[in-house]
Amino acid sequence: MTDKPWFRRPLAWVALAALFSNAGIVVTGVTVRLTGSGLGCPTWPKCTDGSYVPTSAYGIHGVIEFSNRMLTFAVIAVPVIALLLTWFTKPRRQSLVVLSVALFGGIFLNALVGGLTVLTNLNPWVVSAHFLPSPILVVVAYAFWVRIREGDGPVEWLGPQWMRWLSWLLIGAAALTVVVGTVVTGSGPHAGDAKAIRNGLDPAIISLVHADSGILLVGLTIAALIAFAAAKAPRKATVAVAVLFAVELLQIAIGYTQYFLHLPIVLVALHVSGAIILWIAALRPLFALRRRLDAPDTAQLEQIESQAALPRT
Repeated sequence: MTDKPWFRRPLAWVALAALFSNAGIVVTGVTVRLTGSGLGCPTWPKCTDGSYVPTSAYGIHGVIEFSNRMLTFAVIAVPVIALLLTWFTKPRRQSLVVLSVALFGGIFLNALVGGLTVLTNLNPWVVSAHFLPSPILVVVAYAFWVRIREGDGPVEWLGPQWMRWLSWLLIGAAALTVVVGTVVTGSGPHAGDAKAIRNGLDPAIISLVHADSGILLVGLTIAALIAFAAAKAPRKATVAVAVLFAVELLQIAIGYTQYFLHLPIVLVALHVSGAIILWIAALRPLFALRRRLDAPDTAQLEQIESQAALPRT
């Protein structure tokens, strides 16, 4: 690991670009749905049967959908740059190469699923399947960002094991909340197109399930905040849990407001954007409980071993 601060390392900026681009494309994707532009390009990979670009027949909806498709190429370009940098940087760090490849492969496959959503006329289950890889790619991008600032030595955990278990529970509860949230969206009015079908579930009932999963997450977060403070956990981890709690409160406020105001598109967009922020916040406590220092190279190990073998005088 280099001694330079992270902001002087080009790869660190690429990692941040990967994190923000994978989070940002969720926001542009929900914009497509909320503006009713999901079939603004009614086929795939072409926009229309006779054109790769939008035509005047589909108006602004075609422009919005086509712009979201074009953004995918920019998002794919980021892991390509990351892969080139990690491959040619000496010494080459295998973990960063693997994470770069995982980012590229995940984005490419999700783009194919995006095409399938169009070909299935925005089937709500396929649309959910298109959304869910994005949080996974955010995990990979966040791990990539963390690994750049770490060494290559073994992982050193900074707290007892129960803290890690509790952090994993926070991630699991956050994942459940996000997954149920996609099902809620699939039952609601914002289908991406007036002719798109819904998943057939009762929006009121599935919204209650979503609220219950959110309550579970909040309860676990409060428990973690109290436990971490009482056990004098690393300050970074305690702060990460506190930030998660603050994001949850904001999400609850937006979620209930949008529900009682009958899902205005601005609040729905804010709530979906907040879900990605919440997901990143849920990852941070676990990562804050670990560190990896630089591993000594082979020459250093041989020198240490040879010195240890010398007879004492």
